[in-house]
Amino acid sequence: MSAHSHEIEEGLAFLPKFDAAGLVTCVATDVATGDVLMVAYMNDEALRKTIATGEVWYFSRSRNALWRKGETSGQTQRVVEIRTDCDQDAIWLRVEQIGAACHTGRRSCFYRKVEAKDGGATLVFVDANRLFDPSAVYKN
Repeated sequence: MSAHSHEIEEGLAFLPKFDAAGLVTCVATDVATGDVLMVAYMNDEALRKTIATGEVWYFSRSRNALWRKGETSGQTQRVVEIRTDCDQDAIWLRVEQIGAACHTGRRSCFYRKVEAKDGGATLVFVDANRLFDPSAVYKN
C-alpha cells in the first residue's frame, strides 16, 4: 500500500475521488428506515454545498447542471450524516427525506424488483405508491 492510498484509506483527510467527468456517485438512504432512496451524482460544488448547508445538492448529467433536491418538487433531503467509502470514490448520504425521493412521485427510486422469468428477467412493482403526481409538479 502506497503512502497516498494509506492516507486515503486510513487517514482523516477527506479527499473525494471524482471520475473523469468530475463526478462522484452518491447513494442516499433514509436515516430512519435504512431504505435506499436514490443514486445520483455530485460534482465538487454539489458536495461542498451539501456539506456547508445540510441540504442535499446533486449534479444532473442530463441537464449538465447543479440542482438542490426539492427545489422544484418541495421533496427535500436534510443531511444527517455523510460517509465515504474506503477509496473515497463514492458518497453515502443518510438523510431525512421529506416526501418522495423519486421524480416519479414515489418514496424511493427503487420501486421495482427484478425477477427471473423464462430464462430472462422481468420487473415487478413493489412499494410503488405515488406520494405526488409528477405531471402536476414538473410542468415540462
